Amino acid sequence: MVILSLAMFGFYHLELPKSLQTKLHNSSERHRDGSLWGAAIMGALSSLIVGPCVAAPLAGALIFIGQTGDVILGFSALLVMGLGMGVPLLILGASAGKLLPKAGDWLNATKAVFGVIMLAVAIWMLSRVIPAEIAMLLWSLWLILPSIYLSALDPLPAHSSGWRKLFKGIGLVMLVYGLLLLIGFSLGNHNPLAPLQGIGFNKPAQAAGVTFQRVTTLAELNQRIAEASAKQQPVMLDFYADWCISCKEMEAYTFTDATVKQGLAKFLLLQADVTANSDADQALLSHFNLIGPPATLFFDRHGQELSQQRVVGYQDAKTFAQSLSRLSL
Repeated sequence: MVILSLAMFGFYHLELPKSLQTKLHNSSERHRDGSLWGAAIMGALSSLIVGPCVAAPLAGALIFIGQTGDVILGFSALLVMGLGMGVPLLILGASAGKLLPKAGDWLNATKAVFGVIMLAVAIWMLSRVIPAEIAMLLWSLWLILPSIYLSALDPLPAHSSGWRKLFKGIGLVMLVYGLLLLIGFSLGNHNPLAPLQGIGFNKPAQAAGVTFQRVTTLAELNQRIAEASAKQQPVMLDFYADWCISCKEMEAYTFTDATVKQGLAKFLLLQADVTANSDADQALLSHFNLIGPPATLFFDRHGQELSQQRVVGYQDAKTFAQSLSRLSL
């Protein structure tokens, strides 16, 4: 992703060999005869390009459809997905290019935007295998450097356009937050949602969260659940990782809410930290058929999981409190 982003910034050009470009151009010209066969061939060739882009959402749709077993739902969902992909292309094609924007400097700006997005994807992927503090340093650099290109530090010329002012405003926000992350890194913090943790005005909010007991193996988890069951106490198990932004949102916004804490007062609160993605972590995730965090599981007073009440993904405090109220313990 970093190598591809450098190409977006113009450090070098990625393109097919000239000979292959010529062959593709000649093939395209031969099929530009307006016939149905020519259109079919062009559509088949374009599907090779478009197909990989929708492989992930298509796989997710097929999994969902397979679990429902509803033939009508499956047919309708795939039909609508196909229409959603095809209709915009038909509209653009029928317009004979009139709906497409003209080439200009905006194309270079678009390339730079995609280059920044690629760098964000690279940091997001690396955050699974590098220390959380280093990941926060990379995020700070990712915010600060593009803000310079958005003229965050340059004075606006007289009679600037609204777009120019908007870009400068975005650049200033990126610069300020990037500096906050850099300060947080220097303080030894690793949570990008609370970069100033440890400074006086940030301590009270941090101290308001619930306290979890960590479990590291499946055997330890079963033992804790059995002990709670003997006391007729329900259990909540939270899957967490340092590289999981949604987990940090739950930690900062959901588990600090007074209503949520009141609802969790009767629970034994356990947490499985799967940051290291070790064999024990994988065993815990696979035992509950989870791909990764965040996920919150509930067990009744008899130690049985309430699988229908699982919370997978982020929930704000109000929604999570409603989830707690629906539990049958």
